[in-house]
Amino acid sequence: MAEPREVGAEAPPGPSGLSVIPGEAAEEPVPQGSVLLLGGNEVKSRAVVKYSSAPPRAAFARLEEKTDLKLPPANWLRESAKLGPAGTTILGNSKRSKPFSSFGMAYDFIDSVGNDVDVVSDSENIKKLLKIPYSKSHVSMAVHRIGRTLLLDELDIQELFMRSSQTGDWTWLKEFYQRLIDQKWQRKKKSKEHWYQKAILSKFLYYSINGDGAAQPVPSATEPRTPPSPAQTHDDTEGASWPAPFEMPSSVSDDPSASNQGLKNDFVRNILWTFEDIHMLVGSNMPIFGGGRYPAVSLRLRDNNKPINVLTGIDYWLDNLICNVPELVMCFHVNGIVQKYEMIKTEEIPNLENSNFSTKVIKDIAQNILSFLKSNCTKEGHTYWLFKASGSDIVKLYDLTTLCEETEDKYQNPFTVPVAILLYKVACNMMMKKNQNKKHYGTIRTLLLNCLKLLDKGRHPQIIASANYMLSELFQLDEPKKEESSESPLNENSDESYSEEEEEMPDSDENGSYSASSDPPDDKKAVAVIKSVGELSVPEKYKSIHQIRPSCAFPVCHDTEERCRLVLSYVLEGLKSVDSSIKKESDLPAADPNTPIPLKYEDESASSGPEGLEKQLALFLDKMGSLQEGHCSSQSGMTPGSWQHKMKLQLILKSSKAYYVLSDAAMSLRKYGRALRYIKLALQSHDTYCCLCTNMLSEVLLFLSQYLTLCGDIQLMLAQNANNRAAYLEEFNYQTKEDQEILHSLHRESSCQGFAWATDLSTDLECQLSVSCKCYEAANEILLFSDLKSQNPEHYVQVLKRMGNIRNEMGVFYMNQAAAIQTERAVSRSVSAAEQQLWKKSFSCFEKGIHNFESIDDATNAALLLCNTGRLMRICAQAHGAAVAAAGGEDARREFSPEEALYYNKAIDYYLKALRSLGTRDVHPAVWDSVNWELSTTYFTMATLQQDYAPLSRKAQEQVEKEVSEAMMKSLKYCDVDTTSARQPLCQYRAATIHHRLASMYHSCLRNQVGDEPLRKQHRVLADLHYGKAVKLFQLLKDAPCELLRVQLERVAFAEFQMASQNSSAGKLKTLSGALDIMMKTQRAFQLIRKELTEESEQSKSDEGGSATDPSAASLHREEVVKLLSIFESRLAFLLLQSIKLLSAAKKKMSHSEDEEGLLQTNKQMYSHLLRATANQHATLLDRIDVILGLMGQLATGKEAGEAAPPPP
Repeated sequence: MAEPREVGAEAPPGPSGLSVIPGEAAEEPVPQGSVLLLGGNEVKSRAVVKYSSAPPRAAFARLEEKTDLKLPPANWLRESAKLGPAGTTILGNSKRSKPFSSFGMAYDFIDSVGNDVDVVSDSENIKKLLKIPYSKSHVSMAVHRIGRTLLLDELDIQELFMRSSQTGDWTWLKEFYQRLIDQKWQRKKKSKEHWYQKAILSKFLYYSINGDGAAQPVPSATEPRTPPSPAQTHDDTEGASWPAPFEMPSSVSDDPSASNQGLKNDFVRNILWTFEDIHMLVGSNMPIFGGGRYPAVSLRLRDNNKPINVLTGIDYWLDNLICNVPELVMCFHVNGIVQKYEMIKTEEIPNLENSNFSTKVIKDIAQNILSFLKSNCTKEGHTYWLFKASGSDIVKLYDLTTLCEETEDKYQNPFTVPVAILLYKVACNMMMKKNQNKKHYGTIRTLLLNCLKLLDKGRHPQIIASANYMLSELFQLDEPKKEESSESPLNENSDESYSEEEEEMPDSDENGSYSASSDPPDDKKAVAVIKSVGELSVPEKYKSIHQIRPSCAFPVCHDTEERCRLVLSYVLEGLKSVDSSIKKESDLPAADPNTPIPLKYEDESASSGPEGLEKQLALFLDKMGSLQEGHCSSQSGMTPGSWQHKMKLQLILKSSKAYYVLSDAAMSLRKYGRALRYIKLALQSHDTYCCLCTNMLSEVLLFLSQYLTLCGDIQLMLAQNANNRAAYLEEFNYQTKEDQEILHSLHRESSCQGFAWATDLSTDLECQLSVSCKCYEAANEILLFSDLKSQNPEHYVQVLKRMGNIRNEMGVFYMNQAAAIQTERAVSRSVSAAEQQLWKKSFSCFEKGIHNFESIDDATNAALLLCNTGRLMRICAQAHGAAVAAAGGEDARREFSPEEALYYNKAIDYYLKALRSLGTRDVHPAVWDSVNWELSTTYFTMATLQQDYAPLSRKAQEQVEKEVSEAMMKSLKYCDVDTTSARQPLCQYRAATIHHRLASMYHSCLRNQVGDEPLRKQHRVLADLHYGKAVKLFQLLKDAPCELLRVQLERVAFAEFQMASQNSSAGKLKTLSGALDIMMKTQRAFQLIRKELTEESEQSKSDEGGSATDPSAASLHREEVVKLLSIFESRLAFLLLQSIKLLSAAKKKMSHSEDEEGLLQTNKQMYSHLLRATANQHATLLDRIDVILGLMGQLATGKEAGEAAPPPP
């Protein structure tokens, strides 16, 4: 049959039909849906032709009176262009409807099933149902539910049981029927009158389209053509109606989309009929004539001696409503001789004499029957049997599926597979629109689960595998990581109930009694009973109280792992179906679920080192290249292109995605052992996919790049968390039964060892870092050779960032190893080869990492790696410095070597490159400050080494001093003392130390220099300047009192040096006064020292009786304080003594003032007090400091008094 075509709107009324090629699908012009007002009762009816295979309508020919219909016309049972091909003429389909006719329509209009349409059926079945209260005839129909749609098909008991007698099928139903319904069942033969009436009706219709109105008897040569005998008619039209239970499924299982002979849509036209609020998809074969004054009429033949009864009237009225035919033409005959014609409008049919009926009652009957069926046919996939015995007023509904399951073979129900396939098709159709209809995911899942329940795994592996794959596709693995809210359309209900498992609603008297409690015991098997057909005429006697699929809730997955586990369970079932359908003698033995599949684990091996990784990565990339050429290497013998091959590829790819998401989730939870296990399974799945795939898609290669990137992340995290290796190993080795079975299915196709190099859990830190690096390199290579770089720029940037990061990690690892060797190295005169090798590895890693970051314009990270490279250069310099010191011996004077200078200068170059990479501090203030600090440290270290170990054997003193001064000033340049940050105190201490060292250097130069007075003056000014700056900076710090004291003592020594070169007493007194002022300014330093000593003393008292603490740090500090205090006491005593001498000399000369006399007395008292204090051998450190603080107070008081005194007259 031709493909069905949807009509967007109703066809407008027209005078003639559409001209189409005979036999092709065509839309018939039909009047718009009309509202009929009959007998004061309003009935709404609207029909839209969805599909028609009839040729253009022919005008009927009015036969002359006395035409003998017993004689066959010349065109009887012949094909012609006017009539269309056999079986699809305007006279309707010559074959009777098959028991699966509703399924044929449902397959063709799959969009309507489950949602928009209430009923799908043959028009004859609809009419039979609506005539139940008026007819004594038996009713036997099969009912199936798909969502809100009910499929109705005639269940011909006579045909069924005749077949049962021949083949043994349906025996269980025959026994049930005979036991509970009709104990004396026997086949009833149709009368000769039935065949006689059928023959003259056929001849009448052929006469009516002949066109000339005269009877043309068939020539004598063809006279033997007689109506088919009853037996012959039965064989031709009904013999193939009931396929054997397993004939049809076998063909469908080969191709689910193929139509089976038993499932064809054989109707001439399919109509979407809306009767009141009931939407029905109806198949009709009624002949419709048209043309001239009658655009659409139905033609009926009636015996003039038999009046029209109610059943006939309802029959004619419903046919015209369904097909939207406005008029009925009746031809009356007597014994086959035409008498007259009569034209009747459709709305007048209910008022005909002897056939009066209420259209509202028909409407009530329709609504009651639909409500009854919807309330009781609640389980999708089940076959229900609506049965009314001939002459009985009781209508019963049985669940044949439940009855069939009680037999030995539950698949004996021939409706099982068509229902399953329809469920599958509806789900497929909804899946095609899943992106727009996520709220239907629960419905799709229910459809597929019901489909799987109906099918035998051994007989329908393709549908089962495909259904399981679609179930797995419902769960979105690539959604953002967030919990689904309860308002989500996917989670309208929190439970996982399915409509086919819900309890039926309780019975109530208001809605009609469905209970069998008052029925005879024979009715206990019935699901529901209508006790009297008269009840169907009562308005709203039956209400649909059972909501069709009320809560097809999509399961609420509380976390990612639960969602992925559901996906993998469906994938596993699909893989089992595919594997079971592959027949091969050398199949792998079945896996023992109780025996875990061993996982390879080695502590150390030759292949696990960096060299082995290089080889394995090269082999892997070769394999990736060969995939582009399309080689398939299945071990199970699957044929490329077969449904097994295609389905297994999809299932394996789905499993790899699920394991990838599981691994990513475990990574987020810091379960790195579990994450590595899942990514290993993902890569094993992908390896199998690669073995089976003949044409690798770019999307799949992108997945592989993502898998390898995640694997690299996991290996890096394992390397950084080596302390928990035992727990990670336990997680890694654990494996569920589901994972084992999926892995077994994968092993049927490949060895799954393609990515073993990337997924082993190593105990060696270097190996883990190397594996992580190789994973990123492989991911990057895939992006490059598959041209995915431009299509996925974000992923490409992420891979390069990770490559730069892991190379930084490896560079730091090798650098730290080299530093450790240097620290633990015994006295050696040269740098070891192992150290140099580690330097090379570290430098290579940093260099590659810098290139990675620069290629994606990541200036910040490039600067960090340049900074680390500078640190590596400093470590090299330190190693060479230690080697030089060791070569010179303990007694020899060490000098700053050229190698040290070379590496320090290289370090400076890398730090300057890092600053250039950043450009400005605004790019990344923290990194900028860090690089500046490291650069300042390098300059400071180099200047300090040059100052402490001056290379005087190669350079002059002046040149060394100049280089030290330049390096110190550059160090100051990059030492930011103004910006408030955590590093500010360090910067202030560094700057103070630099100024102190520069001041000391100029002080030393001044002492050692003879002549060249301008230079001496310059050095004197510079020394004083830097001493002043050093004091200011040290005074800002609370934790450097000793340094402040030392600088002040050096300033005093500087003043003493200046005083020694002075000749006048006034000059000397002025210098001494300045020196004493400096001494007075050390008061803050002593206060800080006293505070620290007091806290230490209190702490030691509180710790008495407890565990002994290491006093090394405190004792070193104390020793330094004692040393500085002793120096301070001696210098203070010296200054006071010199001051006393000078003031006494001035007194003798009678040249001093009263102020000087007071100062002299004060100094004498202080000097006396100091001498007594220093002479006390039992004084504690705190006592001595208290004495100094007291003296500083006196000194300050005396100075203030001197400044406040009036000047001499």
